[in-house]
Amino acid sequence: MNIPVGSGATEKKKRNLQEIRESKKTGEKMVYMSVPDYTSAKWAETAGVDVAVVGDSLAMIAHGHPNTIPATMDMMVMHAASIRRGAPNTFVLGCMPYQSYNTIDRALQNATRFMQDAACDAVKPQGGKSQAHILKALVDAGIPTASHIGMTPHTVAVFGGFRIQGRTAETAMKILEDAFAIQDAGCFMLEFEAVPAKIATVISKQLEIPTIGIGAGVGTDGQILLCHDLLGVFSDFKPKFTKRYANLTEVAVKGIKEYIGEVKSGKFPDDDHSYSVDEKEYEKFLGMVEKRKQI
Repeated sequence: MNIPVGSGATEKKKRNLQEIRESKKTGEKMVYMSVPDYTSAKWAETAGVDVAVVGDSLAMIAHGHPNTIPATMDMMVMHAASIRRGAPNTFVLGCMPYQSYNTIDRALQNATRFMQDAACDAVKPQGGKSQAHILKALVDAGIPTASHIGMTPHTVAVFGGFRIQGRTAETAMKILEDAFAIQDAGCFMLEFEAVPAKIATVISKQLEIPTIGIGAGVGTDGQILLCHDLLGVFSDFKPKFTKRYANLTEVAVKGIKEYIGEVKSGKFPDDDHSYSVDEKEYEKFLGMVEKRKQI
């Protein structure tokens, strides 16, 4: 597949697990992006994103829920399969939804669905020490596994809302212990969410596996943002850690308003946006219509 880069073109090669692991040593900043559908997956691959993430945030972005809790495995696998079709040459990471990994058997069954039914390259549950036995079971079963700590959306009710984690020495140490548990379980990567930048930097330096951050500062080994956040598609709210690189909602609404105006005024569709017919066939058709009226 040829992907345009600048004025030339180069073949997009899918990143592999070894390259992601080695980024910790090489210092290459890995770019992850959470994408909810086929079209955004195509954008990610064309632009050159390293890892396309099937985030359960799509429950909010694509389905209008107030948080990620309503995401189901059926929902996630359906979206993951479309994302794989949109980004066939990009590493795809499937995020395991709420309560889909609360036992080893359930975790293995659902992770297998991501790998077999949606052709994901890896899976990502959430949690550290408390989930270490689950993470290890997935890794031991041959399923490439990452994890997610700090502000974990699946425990938002326990946190009392979306709150920054690790602002005290004690809670920062818990995140560090969680990080080591994830590494010891054999995970290839971990994600920090909503952790003070200095804390995430210190913990990342202690680890042998790469870290990615979302609201965790520049000291992690890579970054992740939601496609619809960074492009200004999702406009219900804007997290502090999101930078807008475009405002597609503004462009979209402007275009739709122009479309409405042209339809109302009769300007659209014009001849350039309509199909023609041979005049002889048209006249013949009119004659047939008149004849039918007389019957």
